[in-house]
Order: sequence, then C-alpha cells, then structure tokens
Amino acid sequence: MIFLHDIPLTFAQISRGVVAPAEKLTANEATALDFCRRWLAGDEQFLLHTSGSTGEPKPVYLLRSQMEGSARATAAAVGLQPGMRSLCCLPTRYIAGAMMLVRGLVIPLVTNLAEPAANPLLAQDPAGRFDFAAFTPLQMQAILDGPASCRPLLAGATAILLGGGPLSPALELRLRGFPAPLYHTYGMTETVSHVALRRINGDRPAERFTPLPGVRLRQDNRGCLTIAAPMTNDEEVVTNDRVELGSDGTFLWLGRADFVINSGGVKVQGERVEQAVGWVAAEQPLLLAPSRRFFVMGAPDPRLGETVTLILEGAPLNKKEEAALLALLRERLDRFAAPRAVHYVARFAETPTGKVDRRQTISSNMPGSL
Repeated sequence: MIFLHDIPLTFAQISRGVVAPAEKLTANEATALDFCRRWLAGDEQFLLHTSGSTGEPKPVYLLRSQMEGSARATAAAVGLQPGMRSLCCLPTRYIAGAMMLVRGLVIPLVTNLAEPAANPLLAQDPAGRFDFAAFTPLQMQAILDGPASCRPLLAGATAILLGGGPLSPALELRLRGFPAPLYHTYGMTETVSHVALRRINGDRPAERFTPLPGVRLRQDNRGCLTIAAPMTNDEEVVTNDRVELGSDGTFLWLGRADFVINSGGVKVQGERVEQAVGWVAAEQPLLLAPSRRFFVMGAPDPRLGETVTLILEGAPLNKKEEAALLALLRERLDRFAAPRAVHYVARFAETPTGKVDRRQTISSNMPGSL
C-alpha cells in the first residue's frame, strides 16, 4: 500500500490508475506512480539516471531481478518485515528514491510517498511513526536543526539509511545519540543503490562498511573496489573508489582515485583533507560553521604542479580567521596535504539532486583551473 496525501492506495488501485488526476500530481508523484504501475504490470527492465555528482548524468538500465535482489538484501541486513511503515522522501527518478518504492513493493511495506524537501518530516502527521526511512545528509541536518516535535516520528524506527554523499564529522557526532539505528550507505546507481552499510550510532559505531548478503568484493591494481552481486546481475562493477579491504570483507573508504592532488610529487587524497576541514568545523564552530559547504581542489602551481586549495561557500572570513583556520589544518595534516589558500564562492553550483557540482563551480568561478 502507498499513502499519497494521506490517502491509502492499494496496489490494485495503482495498477488500474485509480489515483488523483494527473494535473493534481507533482512531477515526483507522477514519476513514482508510473514506476509502481510498470512494476505491478511485470516490467522486466527500468531506466534510471545517475545523479551526475562525479561526472555527466548517464542512463542506466536495471533488471527487475537486480532490484528485487537489492531490496531483499537490505531487508535481511536491517531487519525489515512485511507491513512496516516506510517514508519515501527522495526523488523517485533516481535510484535512491526508486529503491524505496521497490522495497515497499517487494517486502512489502506501507509506503508514505512524500515530496522531497530539506526537512520532509515537517509535512508529516506528528502523531505518525515510521519504521524505515532514507535521507540525504542534508535532509538529516535539516531534521536535526528543525522543530524537535518532528523527531519522534523516527524514534522507534527499525532502520534509517543515510546516503548520497559523505557524512561530515560534525553531523556524525550529532547523530551518535540518535535513538533509532542509523546506517551510512555505500553504493551507486550501477549497483542498484547500496551494497554495504556502516552503523554510525549505538554502542559500537563503525568506521568500516559491511557488505550486504551475497555481495563479493575485491580490489583492482589501483586499490579500487570492484563489486559483484545479485544486484549487479553477478557482473563485476569496477569503481573509482580507493578502499582498505579487510580479510573479513569489510572496508574503509579512502576516497576517489580521480580525487588525488599531486603536490610537489606527493599524492594527497582530497577526501582526507576535507575530513580534516570537517573536524575543524565540528570542534571550532565559531570559526567555521559546521553547516557551511566546502570542498578542496588542486589549484595549478608553477613550482609544485598543484597546491591544495580550500573552496568555501559564502562570505569570506576575515584575514585573522582565515589564518587561524589554515593553522588548525596544518596541525591535522602534513605540509603537502594542508591547504595553502582559501578561495570563496558566493554560491556553489548544484546537480539536479542537490549535491555540490564541483566541476561547474570551479569552471564558473575559477576559469583555467580545470
């Protein structure tokens, strides 16, 4: 069953098209209901698109069997049971939102279809409860910053997924005491959403990701993760993600192979620098607000080839604040990895899913740097 505007729709009603007139549906609702109709009609192949956060968006064709395998693996990993109530508040034209629908159809769950929003809980009945939900880090940040009256909606959940991007140290620290189990996800459109999870709260929060049942992992000669599983149709997917892969199958994500900055012959993993910036924001919020967006890049340098540069969104820090920030980063990083300069951009460009579009931001604000 799917709830649309608090109106329950059975799978039979959705199949027959007994829903609100098309002109009263949002684009996301129309996409979701069309997907459900095709699923209930037995379609064997579905077209989705990558988000474009690491390159140009591209079409990906997925088989019904792959999506079913992914849904069942998630259910087994986090304990989802038929009849549980889920919240689908991610764009359903992309894999994360589409798989929330599939889990509801396959397990099956009672799915509340909500419009994607910064804080999707604001539009929910405060007396309601959800057993399962998935959010982006930005949505979870907005939930924590929003009215406390929203949070009981999730307090008794069996599992909450956080995906679509890395978690900042500040956000992860805030979530340690969250009452419901929280899982950071690893995956992509080509792997039919996540193939590994890491628990980030509770008695034993984890740094390493644990693969879902049936997922087989190895590393290529670059140290990048390769994935084969029922959700990849047992074909090997070669990623661009450098990992530390343990003998027990768990892995620590190090960063993307194409996000290495070569500074004076020393290869610096960009994500390592961004994590250090995140910790400074968590520990010194008056200097750098934890909610402030940033990224790092390798800026061209005639002597070193590239220098690590921090890009901050919004108004510039004053000279004293900027010097203090760079000094704190030098304490956390070696001399090649520590940013040499800070560049400011009024507002970052974004992908259609709301992620920071680094390439567009750089090309629009720092011509010649790409």
